Amino acid sequence: MPRVVVFDETGGPEVLHVVEEAGEPGPGDVRVRIEAFAVNRLDELTRAGAGPRPVRLPHARLGCEGTGVVDAVGAGVEGFAVGDPVLITAVPDMAAGGTYADYVVLPAARIVPRPAGLDAVGAAALWVAYSTAYGALVEKAGMRPGDHVLITAASGTVGLAALQIANQIGAVPIAVTRSAAKKKELLAAGAAAVIASDEEDVAEAARRHTAGGGGAGGAGGAGGVGGPSAAAGPGVDIILDPVMGPGLADLAKAAKPITGTLVTVGWLDPRPAPYPMGALTMHRYMSFEHTLDPAAVRRIAAFLTAGLRFGALHPAVDRVFGLDDIVEAHRYLARGQENPGKIVVTTA
Repeated sequence: MPRVVVFDETGGPEVLHVVEEAGEPGPGDVRVRIEAFAVNRLDELTRAGAGPRPVRLPHARLGCEGTGVVDAVGAGVEGFAVGDPVLITAVPDMAAGGTYADYVVLPAARIVPRPAGLDAVGAAALWVAYSTAYGALVEKAGMRPGDHVLITAASGTVGLAALQIANQIGAVPIAVTRSAAKKKELLAAGAAAVIASDEEDVAEAARRHTAGGGGAGGAGGAGGVGGPSAAAGPGVDIILDPVMGPGLADLAKAAKPITGTLVTVGWLDPRPAPYPMGALTMHRYMSFEHTLDPAAVRRIAAFLTAGLRFGALHPAVDRVFGLDDIVEAHRYLARGQENPGKIVVTTA
């Protein structure tokens, strides 16, 4: 029988267990045989009872992304056939139909073709991180070629995706990390410059790196990062922040006055975040803002497919577990990843 991971009470990784369960697609639905899925921080928070939405117990499920093959189609489904490899772009109700399973039933509107040449493990590491970074930077902040983009938590999965996407657009990504030991790694990952917060003030360093010029169209600033026009003065055009917390107000000082944009995409620091003072545009970005919009999903899928085809994007995988080892996968996530990349679980 097909396996599904559920939990009947909130708590640590040990509350997760595997049961047998199957479902049939209704009109407009598809059933996807899951080959692999990623373990995300949202899953950990939901399992622990600290997620953004209440958990309906017992028999709650987890998993907001995954990849696999269409196994069955319901009445009225067009554009997909049994055997098509696909990516899941959104799960209507994770607690009722999460992707931690051998099979999942969901609306056909919530899948897209899997990019050619991408295996199941790589595909499982793609959608959430890259669609979040793309949606925040391109759809929300309007990132353009030449823009200076400050990316905090840059060695995380969204941060690494943002570095690659900024380079694909032609923007100038400046990475922020807590440890100077990660500088070499982030430069190799595509950062134009790296700021280590254990060594220097982030806002001051960002202004120094952009002192030679403003946004789109610049070259030659201090630290080897910049543009030919100095009209806009120092400061970054866009800040992408998955951290929040008490440091948000100081981080905002790295943005250009008036024209700068700050986009928050997570809450790695759960402490209260003071609202930044000063003149800048601020957005709180949630990925479902675009992954539930069919037109936006088509743009995201086209962008990611092109980036993969030309080698600009390459999703990183930290470690792979089997479905029966889901408890250990969550324990590994809780310990903190030593290597950049996604934790992926396969069903084979």
